Amino acid sequence: MTVVHIVLFKFRPEITQEVRDQFLSEIKTLKSLSCVKEQRLAVGGPSITEPAEKSKGFQYALVSYHEDRAALAAYQASSEHERSRVTSTYFIPYRADLVRFDFEVDQGDESLLGFGNIL
Repeated sequence: MTVVHIVLFKFRPEITQEVRDQFLSEIKTLKSLSCVKEQRLAVGGPSITEPAEKSKGFQYALVSYHEDRAALAAYQASSEHERSRVTSTYFIPYRADLVRFDFEVDQGDESLLGFGNIL
């Protein structure tokens, strides 16, 4: 059963675009981790939500896919993620807020994500 991992990021207002761009570049490297299903990890932003208030000030998002809860746990615990230059160096010192949401996709809906047999 595929697990979808979504994270929304909000930087403090004074943080430069250079820092944000470096963060985006570095976080995209996490797709190479073996616990990311078929290296499917997408990062996007800044938010284009209209009206802007609907996004609650969150500026960037990450969506990744994992084979199961164990793979998500391995992703979270990996040195590249948890104690990495990505999280520790490029986001934590500059963050205003973060929201994480994870869920399991029913096996019958995996084809909607491009996994399994598409009928």
